Amino acid sequence: MPEESTAPKVAVVVGGAGAIGGAVVRELAARGHVVRILDRAGDIACDLADAGDVRAAAGRVLAENGRCDVLVHAAAATDLMDVETVDLDRWRRVQAVNVESALLLAQAFVPGMRQRGFGRIVHVVSDTFWKPPSPDLLAYVASKGTLIAVTRSLAAALGRYGIAVTGVAPGLTRTASTAYQPDAAFAASQAGQALPRALTPEDVSATVGFLASPEGEALTGQILTVDGGGLFT
Repeated sequence: MPEESTAPKVAVVVGGAGAIGGAVVRELAARGHVVRILDRAGDIACDLADAGDVRAAAGRVLAENGRCDVLVHAAAATDLMDVETVDLDRWRRVQAVNVESALLLAQAFVPGMRQRGFGRIVHVVSDTFWKPPSPDLLAYVASKGTLIAVTRSLAAALGRYGIAVTGVAPGLTRTASTAYQPDAAFAASQAGQALPRALTPEDVSATVGFLASPEGEALTGQILTVDGGGLFT
């Protein structure tokens, strides 16, 4: 049976010092969650490429907060490389940050979620999985595709314990991590959307907030594309 408690839910936002992660932090805090930020500049400083650092950060959450009810992975390494310039050390770093840290944190927090009969895991992925925009995003797109597979696999495995696992796939959103993209790329992306407006980090955070709420409890295994309808035009 799910544990009944009036205590605030504890949310861990990975990459919460970034634009999209920061919007998620604000959204969950506004909804009454106690929020911990795992990031190089978070309240729990963490190098997401270092497995030992990730495990230590998870241990600190459990030691200081006793639990994690909502895990949101919004971090991303976007090292540019195409098939001719792949460097395996950089490739593995992208996979470590974008995929392995999510898996390690789930490994740390799922036992408590299962014991309490409640949990929400939300992975911020990318609509580039369906529409790779350029060859030099090879490592990034591959990592997001893997994270989508992890999301669906965990959803199938954990649903019986009251744990919902979903993904949110933003379209091209203007943030510090996409600053390398020319203005023409943003204009072309917006022109191809069914809803032709600029996308914001708050579009993603509102969706994450819903998925983490009681109203989102019937959703698991789905990847919600928050891209203004770009996949349908």
